[in-house]
Amino acid sequence: MYAIVNGDVRTATEEGTVEGGTVLVENGGIAAVGRDVEIPDEAREIDAEGKPVTPGLVDAHSHAGVNEWGEPEDSDINEVSDPVTPEVNVLDGFHPRDEELAHACRGGVTTVSARMGSANVIGGIICSMKTYGETADGMQIREDGMKAAFGENPKRIHGKERDRAPTTRPGVAATLRQALMSAEDYIERRDASQGNDEPFERDLGMQNLSRVIEGDLPLRVHAHRADDIMTVFRIAAEFEIEDLSIEHATEGHLIAEEFATRSVPAVVGPSLYSGAKYELSNITFETPGILHEAGVQVAIQTDAPVLPQKHLDVCVGLAIREGLSKEAALATVTRNPAEILGIRDRVGTLEKGTDADLVVWDGEPFEISTSPERVFIDGEPIVED
Repeated sequence: MYAIVNGDVRTATEEGTVEGGTVLVENGGIAAVGRDVEIPDEAREIDAEGKPVTPGLVDAHSHAGVNEWGEPEDSDINEVSDPVTPEVNVLDGFHPRDEELAHACRGGVTTVSARMGSANVIGGIICSMKTYGETADGMQIREDGMKAAFGENPKRIHGKERDRAPTTRPGVAATLRQALMSAEDYIERRDASQGNDEPFERDLGMQNLSRVIEGDLPLRVHAHRADDIMTVFRIAAEFEIEDLSIEHATEGHLIAEEFATRSVPAVVGPSLYSGAKYELSNITFETPGILHEAGVQVAIQTDAPVLPQKHLDVCVGLAIREGLSKEAALATVTRNPAEILGIRDRVGTLEKGTDADLVVWDGEPFEISTSPERVFIDGEPIVED
């Protein structure tokens, strides 16, 4: 049991900041947060000395644990045998001892959504994971979506490098539509067979994709350009897919009102990157602030190891410099990604009943000179300076 006392506790909830506050940690969870918390005799007190205490940071789009640090040739993020692979699950390739996960802990990142890559139009199931643990199963919070991708990546990987469809943007869109139609047909056949008590041959990919159609699994779509994003919106409407997020959203600021009208969240980044291909030509750290001002729920991501996982806080600081309000900044890497991923009941805030994932900072978060001083995951001290 721990009691982090005398902290500038930034809860990332409607309660805001509790100055001189205490966070009581018990059995891996948060037992109490406030200014007048009764501290049991058996609790180990840690004096935060007025320093900021925040929830552990949440990166809503990462490849940590799968595209391993220093081992690019051993990457397990893309099953490129086919452009449509809903049958694969990132959990089966997640390596708990990836050095990038240790970097994450030292940077205050306690949860990541570990992603399949963007080579395929449909890449597979993705999972929210803690960044510290002995086994992938023990680190998993939940399956949080089905990865899909638009734009240059699937065109290049399959069209140019393997001489097969899709080779164009219309081809990418058609490939997704066909897969979703196949999932609808699969649901109809499955339900009819079950209703008639008849045998039914199952298909793992279609079973997984059926969860998207039925609303059980969100669709997470890699899309940079505004025109690709609008195509995603169009297809989601056609198939009545409401649980949707746009990943990267590089040109999201150009169509901010379209995001707001549809209530679609944007997981923005990595913005500390050059315009290495045409669809990144409008990349800017202004995007999070513009989307937030339009009323869009925004999360900031690293796409690690594209950017090192430990620099998630630096990305937020640069977004603040380019217009994101300081008041909104903390939420982009705590509460917002937790809500987008469907794990707000576990992480992303400091409140009673959530997991005890928290960070004590040695200065103002998101400033270049600031580092985590202490990091707790599931109530255990992982980093102690």
